[in-house]
Amino acid sequence: MNALSIAIVVFSSLLVVLTILPCFKSRVWWVRIWDFPRSQLATLLGIALLMQLTWLPPLQPGANAFPYWPLWLGITTFASLLYQLWWIMPYTPLWRKEVRWADAHEHGPRLKLMSANVLTPNRNTQALIALVQQHRPDILVTLETDAWWQQQLQPLEADYPFRMACPLDNLYGMHVYSRLPLSEMQTQFLVEDDVPSMHASLTLVKDLQVRVHFLHPAPPSPTENAESTERDIELLMLAKSLEKEEGPAIVAGDLNDVAWSPTTRLFRKLSGLLDPRVGRSLVNTFHAEHWFARWPLDHFFHSDHFELVHIARLPSIGSDHFPVMVELQYHPHNAAQQEGLQATPEDKQEAKETLQEHGAQASDVPEPTAQEQKNV
Repeated sequence: MNALSIAIVVFSSLLVVLTILPCFKSRVWWVRIWDFPRSQLATLLGIALLMQLTWLPPLQPGANAFPYWPLWLGITTFASLLYQLWWIMPYTPLWRKEVRWADAHEHGPRLKLMSANVLTPNRNTQALIALVQQHRPDILVTLETDAWWQQQLQPLEADYPFRMACPLDNLYGMHVYSRLPLSEMQTQFLVEDDVPSMHASLTLVKDLQVRVHFLHPAPPSPTENAESTERDIELLMLAKSLEKEEGPAIVAGDLNDVAWSPTTRLFRKLSGLLDPRVGRSLVNTFHAEHWFARWPLDHFFHSDHFELVHIARLPSIGSDHFPVMVELQYHPHNAAQQEGLQATPEDKQEAKETLQEHGAQASDVPEPTAQEQKNV
């Protein structure tokens, strides 16, 4: 075997190992981190497969002790490629749309939300203010905003009279600015003492209140949490809290988890919330500076009371995240037309055991009022 063949074998084998690694349910960061770059791994696996077909020697039975090794390497590489594509294909136009497009002939109330992880050291406040003035979202949620950012964003306050503020200098500060009335507002530290979440009831129009939750749990990483436990617990707590909610609900924020991960999928199964990206696109928001290493970390999930008008990644504001915006239209009769992931008894048991193991309770999550519009 020559040096090129050895390099191809090592390259392909490494990609296969990185594909298998997240299959283990370990929560340590160096396992869970490989949930993120599935599109990148799929691309590399495709390249590895082409390299094998182009440069590896043909099968030579009897020539050595392992005459069929190129075939087996090709099969495992191809299987790994298919497995990676299985995770990301739902976030392409090839998949069935989970959320319907809003009908232009209907006139249900609309809600436009913008989420921006600003990166605390970033000082390009004018870029964010300009985007807000251009798109005029009904709700702006900012993440990683400290007291300096709060002061710099004061020009927005005249147009956003309803606000929630938790300025922190630990990269987990959070602010919510709303044109529409907010009530039952609570800022909670559900899992970690320095990582807030925000919860409120939003009055979209008269007699229509939407339960809203904004999150930014810490990621599994060598510089943050050694495991994904804290993030996973916070998502499961909220999912269980939403499990029996029959009114309109929206969850938004930087979840420090990709849309296709087992944790986020379990969150969607238990909460019953829909993902408007399914059947459309990935809407990759991180990392803004590295085109080759991007994945969807910033999310909008909603109940089936809404249809999609528009979802888009917005231009860079100097952060490591792109801002993202979604516009939804209230349409209360979608239960039979929009269907997301369904929880199995095993999913519910897994969530129950995980919460019990860590002494977490869904009852600790605020449950603001959600009320459907009457006579619709």
